[in-house]
Amino acid sequence: MIFPARFQDLSNVREVPDHQEAFADPSRDESLIVELLELKQEVADEGSAVWFLQDLAREQDAEGGMLIEQSGVLEVPGLCYGSTPAVVTSAVGQMAISKGRQGREAQNILRVYLANLRLKEVGTDILITAYEPVVISPLSESASTVGAGVVSPAEQSGCMPMAEVFKLSVSSFKVNDWSLFNA
Repeated sequence: MIFPARFQDLSNVREVPDHQEAFADPSRDESLIVELLELKQEVADEGSAVWFLQDLAREQDAEGGMLIEQSGVLEVPGLCYGSTPAVVTSAVGQMAISKGRQGREAQNILRVYLANLRLKEVGTDILITAYEPVVISPLSESASTVGAGVVSPAEQSGCMPMAEVFKLSVSSFKVNDWSLFNA
């Protein structure tokens, strides 16, 4: 998976679950998480990214969630187990989330990009989730680093926009060792 060098691997720094890899750019409070989950058989391919986005909003106790866009189902021939290509869907939403246990008064408004790569032959849903702050609450711990208020566009800071980081990460994702899935 390819993404800009400005993202630091947090997997060795913070407690990140074994089934996740987390990367962040603390100067912009942006993050990218790759997560391996058991395949949700009951969730249809075409709605899977939206389903996971809504599930994330519930998990985070997010407020004001809205779906901005979603993709159709794409097969990714370059990401195959045997002859079965992965099925990929994506969704973009916006929601208010607070970090850790800061409470509702410290919620930041985030744009959330989520792709679901379904590896059906190995019973796995892979989520690639990118978080881009839109507005930082003055009560959020992020305010001391990034500043409170509307976040300036990445281009003004000389950075690749998070939408492009997300697309690059999803399009360059590959599995180097299929034995990780007991395949």
